[in-house]
Amino acid sequence: MEQWMSFIQDLGFPIFVSFYLMHRVESKLVAIHDALVAMKAH
Repeated sequence: MEQWMSFIQDLGFPIFVSFYLMHRVESKLVAIHDALVAMKAH
C-alpha cells in the first residue's frame, strides 16, 4: 500500500499538469482554427 501511495504522489502532479496544459493548448488551437476558417470565408 505504501508503494501505491508513493506512486500516486509521484505521478499525480505531472499528470494533472499535463492535462491542464493540453486543455490550454486545445482551446488555443480551436481559436486559431476558427480564425483561419473566418479568413477563408472572405
